[in-house]
Amino acid sequence: MLTADLARSRTRDGEVHPLFIDIADEQYRSTAATLIELFESHLGEPKGELEDAINQLTVENTDYKIVHGLAKLLKDECEFEQQAAVDPHEIRQRLFERANECYPIVRQPTLGEDTQKLEVYSAVADELGLSLEECYRGMYADLDDNKLLVRFGDQTVEDYGTDESTSTTKLTGNSKQAYDQTAQTVDWLLARYNLALAQAVLYDASNMRIRVWDHFGTVFSYMKLFGLMHRIYPIDRDGNRVSSTDLAAGYEAELDGPASLFRKSQKYGIRMANFLPALPLCDRWEMNAEILDDNMVSGSNRLTLDYTDGLVSHYSAGQQFDSDIERTLARKWERSNTDWDLIREDDVFDLGAEVMIPDFAIEHPDGRRAIIEIVGFWTPEYLQSKLAKIRQVDADNFVLAVSERLDCADEDFGNASDRVLWFKSGIHVYDVVELAEAYASNSETKHD
Repeated sequence: MLTADLARSRTRDGEVHPLFIDIADEQYRSTAATLIELFESHLGEPKGELEDAINQLTVENTDYKIVHGLAKLLKDECEFEQQAAVDPHEIRQRLFERANECYPIVRQPTLGEDTQKLEVYSAVADELGLSLEECYRGMYADLDDNKLLVRFGDQTVEDYGTDESTSTTKLTGNSKQAYDQTAQTVDWLLARYNLALAQAVLYDASNMRIRVWDHFGTVFSYMKLFGLMHRIYPIDRDGNRVSSTDLAAGYEAELDGPASLFRKSQKYGIRMANFLPALPLCDRWEMNAEILDDNMVSGSNRLTLDYTDGLVSHYSAGQQFDSDIERTLARKWERSNTDWDLIREDDVFDLGAEVMIPDFAIEHPDGRRAIIEIVGFWTPEYLQSKLAKIRQVDADNFVLAVSERLDCADEDFGNASDRVLWFKSGIHVYDVVELAEAYASNSETKHD
């Protein structure tokens, strides 16, 4: 993300507005393309030389914060490593010891016994089995500016400039996506910059309210990943709260920020900023947050964003399946001859302080619907946590597929104890269909 000194926003009438850039603007596209070329051309070079090139570009471009903001995001996609044949500390120690023995070291010898600096380096290089250049460069190879750029996106020193190098650069952390090194990479960088501007505002967020109408499983998984305290409410298509999840077209979540804790926590604010990229994974979403401002009498401003702002996520939408059992069941279902459809993570159970996202929904064309959770091969501690969640679920069409290898029994599943399908190594499609036939209920509203 961007550091606070690189953030750009304006506050007016109690509203904070990140200063988004126009991704189609040729000036910004040219700057982004130049920066990407700088990073690619400095693979294998010291970090200090890359920084000098960025600073030179800043001199030529008056948008200091934008240039350095874009560069910061590209540096987040880099790895810099110390490159030295021998530990730099060892080289320095030997050089200083040798120099001390030969003191004084002179530039121009005046007497026969005078020692020049080159002689000291040569002697130590011979002792360590290094070339003179390796000894000289290795002396301070552990300084940050002397570390070499060894990876940029998917490009590494090993494959850069060779016949084996590819024409794409991965800049998202998502193994499913790769970006062309010209227009598409520029698009990614500028879109990533706009998202980072919004994230920077959230560093001082005290609370956040979100509404999502699709991709619930992905959003709530990221909410859990970043450890955000939350309360979940079902909503209709217009964003109004409804009485039950059966009537829900979407969900509203209230996320508590540092103001809800005993003292303000910048670390918790950063978690909320880290969570933001999960929202653009949805087709329709809304977010508003209260931003603390120590310079205001009221103490806070408001940040409002939604799907019309054009923000693009660099987060992965997640793996399609959490386990081989789920993947195998889905494959079997595709080959089966049944009218029932298997739908991945289409429901959310509100359990108060937590939510539970069942693995599948099973739907029939006549409107009947069942929800299934697979309880597979988990540790005893995780199993107890899962059982506690399952016992809180209040839905007559909720069924379970449970591995016989687990140390549990029907009665451990509370109200769902009579709706358990036990399996040994795999789940059979028609056993699940039989369970759905017995417990499915009609539902007038289906999730998108």
